[in-house]
Amino acid sequence: MNTVDLHTLTGAYALGALSEQEAAEFGRHLAQCDACTREVRELQETAARLALAVAEVPPADLRTRVMAALPEVRQLPPIPREATVLPMRRRTRRRLPYLAAAACLVVAAVAGGLAVKARQDADAQRERSVRAEQQAAVVSALMAAPDATFHTTALKGGGSGTVVASKRMGRAAFLYRGLPALPEQRVYELWYSRDGSMVPAGLVEPGRSSGTMLLTGGPQGADGVGVTAEPPGGSRTPTSPPLGLLRV
Repeated sequence: MNTVDLHTLTGAYALGALSEQEAAEFGRHLAQCDACTREVRELQETAARLALAVAEVPPADLRTRVMAALPEVRQLPPIPREATVLPMRRRTRRRLPYLAAAACLVVAAVAGGLAVKARQDADAQRERSVRAEQQAAVVSALMAAPDATFHTTALKGGGSGTVVASKRMGRAAFLYRGLPALPEQRVYELWYSRDGSMVPAGLVEPGRSSGTMLLTGGPQGADGVGVTAEPPGGSRTPTSPPLGLLRV
């Protein structure tokens, strides 16, 4: 701060409106500037006279009213030692950029999460499409195999199923039509019948009444395919009577 600037601070200094650093610097200037010293003294005397001119004698019962109102006045929390007290307006202004930045981060995180979710959904859909195309190709080859066999039967409760098998290819498929909806805690499960035991061969996709699925494992050594209703995820052995048995 130069000398010209210091000369303009006499009024602010007289009224105590300078910061601590500015007041200290101006105080050092006063020790060397008689003109500013006189001006500050005159301004302080004028301010004191103005204060006395507008002063009023307080009512006699003012102290009593103030003391009676104290219990109803909310007290401010204690200020921690060495804490820096900032004006409320300044603190609010400083917080606004941080709040805006935080809001931007939240929006970016949500947008990023939605983008990741959309990409994951797209990848899952693409994988399902690839699997469906591969299965369709295998089923087409299976049905065209020279040794392919076709066995169809009506299922208990409604609908029908057809087993297409080729022992040369070592594959079998289940074609189903009109399957009735099962209770929420049940799914259709396919089984190979081998030497009197039932071996899991796959689950029908829940909610589908018609479609085609490749059976897990090959038909070698199997004499039939069974259909049952099982708990979600399937069972190791059938837990309900068969809804249908088809030859292989």
